[in-house]
Amino acid sequence: MAQHTLPPPRICPDCDGFASAAVTLGGRDARGHLRTITAYCPACHGTGTATARRTREGARA
Repeated sequence: MAQHTLPPPRICPDCDGFASAAVTLGGRDARGHLRTITAYCPACHGTGTATARRTREGARA
């Protein structure tokens, strides 16, 4: 039997697959470490992929 291959996941159009980024807060803490936070893409919630949108032909509301 033939194996079915899954299509590659769709890349999120808002973040282009780069779902998270480290953002510096400016300055350093008492130990000299750079203060950063991680910001996630609000559209894909940090996964980097988007769900497939299916449109139905002929069904119009």
